[in-house]
Order: sequence, then structure tokens, then C-alpha cells
Amino acid sequence: MERRNFLKIMAAGAAVVAVNPSLIRGTLYADDGRLYVTYEKAQIVDASGTPIKASSLEKEMTYIFNYPYASTPCMLINLPESTQQEVELKSETGESYVWKNGVGKDRTVVAYVAICAHQMTHPTPNDSFIQYVPKSKPTMAYSKSGIIVCSSHLSAYDAAAGAKVLGGAATQPLAAVVLNVAEDDTIWAVGILGPDKFQDYFKSFKPELKEFYGGIAQAKQLVSISAKTVKLSEFSKEVIQY
Repeated sequence: MERRNFLKIMAAGAAVVAVNPSLIRGTLYADDGRLYVTYEKAQIVDASGTPIKASSLEKEMTYIFNYPYASTPCMLINLPESTQQEVELKSETGESYVWKNGVGKDRTVVAYVAICAHQMTHPTPNDSFIQYVPKSKPTMAYSKSGIIVCSSHLSAYDAAAGAKVLGGAATQPLAAVVLNVAEDDTIWAVGILGPDKFQDYFKSFKPELKEFYGGIAQAKQLVSISAKTVKLSEFSKEVIQY
């Protein structure tokens, strides 16, 4: 039996996944896992291995950690304001699911898989074309900032609303990382909400995965116990933003 458990919540009239990033609750039953998948629980830690507290995250800073696999980058952001709640989203194939809200004291902390839903642009140790753009910085991708932008083709995502698509070529939201914040304010990644691009990513970037992670087998290793987290500017040598 696989270690991952596949869960879905049914709502009246439609199949809807409802996942609270701080607590998973409701009537759950086994399914194929296309919309919500639990993975190994991993604590968000800094470069030295010290647990990071939600309240210590810099506002509007893009942090990067790899989860649920050793090679799949995710972004962690402490937004300037509380997120929206109960955001209904759709995959490119029309499946509906619900992103509940951010976590932390003021519901400002969010995390998303940093693999663009359009053509899988993602941060690498060499460069990154995808990041959160603070409200004070302009972007060509949308009429306002405070959003996630993939500068490869100017896809824009709403960081405060489950990474729903605001503009550009992307046809579905970024997959969200489900977070738990413990009583001591430490942060844990526990699963992925929404359709991901993991298998396409592994197939498309084999040379890159070999260069940075030693090969496909190593790249596909599940992250457990902890996930090292650094600022995007420390993860990638060059960050490009339009």
C-alpha cells in the first residue's frame, strides 16, 4: 500500500475538495488523489535546520523549499494582508476544489508549488522566472502587484486566493501546499491541494534533475521530517521578473 492517502470531500451538487490548511476535517473517503494528496509530513526549517516560525517570516518575501519530492520547488510567502477564504477553484479539466485560506495568526502565510501550470517554468539553482511580486513593485503581467508572476510567459496568479489564474497563458491554478501551523508557531507541510505537474516535470527535465539532484531516482525521493527553506535570492543565482 502506498504511503500517500487520497482524500476528497463531496459537496451537494458537485465533487468539491475542501481542505483547511491548518486542520483537515469533514467526511472523507478514499479516491484517486488527483485533487488532494497527503505526503510525508515535513517541518519547515532554515538553512541551519532550525524550525521557522510563521510569525518570523518576512512580509512579501519569496521563500523556497522542496516538497513533496526532493526536486520539486515550492514557494512560501507571508502576505501583507489576510487571504480570502473558501475559494472555489477549477483544474484545466473542470474539476472543482476549495482552497480554504492562509495559515498563521492572521491567515497570511501561504505556500504553492513553484512549477508554473503553463509550461512548468520553475526556480533552479541557476535562475528563476517565477516569484511573488510585492505590492510596491510593478509587473507587466497584471494591472496590480501583490501576486505570483511567471515571467516566462507572464502568467499571473492570485497568492491570496489559492493561486487562481489572473491572466496569461496558464489554464489552472498553481497546486497549493497544505500547511499546518502548530501551537508553537512552527510550520509543517502535509500535502498538495489541486492538480500538480509533478510527473510531467520529472519527464521533461531529466538532464536538469541529473545535474542538480544526481538523477531521477534521487529527484523523486519523498521529503520527510524537514524541508530546508531559503529566500529565493539565495536559492537561485539570478531572479528575473517582468
